[in-house]
Amino acid sequence: MSIGFQPKIPLALDSESGYALTKTLKANIKQNLKMLVLTNPGERVFIPNFGVGVKSFLFESVGQETFSAIDNKIREQVSLYMPFLNIERVQFMQSDLDASKINIKITYTVPRVGLTDTLLTNVL
Repeated sequence: MSIGFQPKIPLALDSESGYALTKTLKANIKQNLKMLVLTNPGERVFIPNFGVGVKSFLFESVGQETFSAIDNKIREQVSLYMPFLNIERVQFMQSDLDASKINIKITYTVPRVGLTDTLLTNVL
């Protein structure tokens, strides 16, 4: 039996434990941050306000005002649901493959354990 924090998302089968698991604190925190960013408020059972809801910005004009609103929402949600994490920088980049898609790069630290990492995810 394999030991880990939680199942990796998307779910994948693993011959050792049934499902692949996040096995390091770094991987676990990154996955939780990604889920926080990609979840829409109302999707999480019993936690209706959980999630940044980047899909709600889908039809907004792409520009600094929208990026600022997303940045603020990320920081607000992290302070509520992942208060151990410090957001150092949020960057928005247009995808090289598809001009209609935006990538978000979030650089963060976890001071208590001396961890610094970056999450890069395609959101719009």
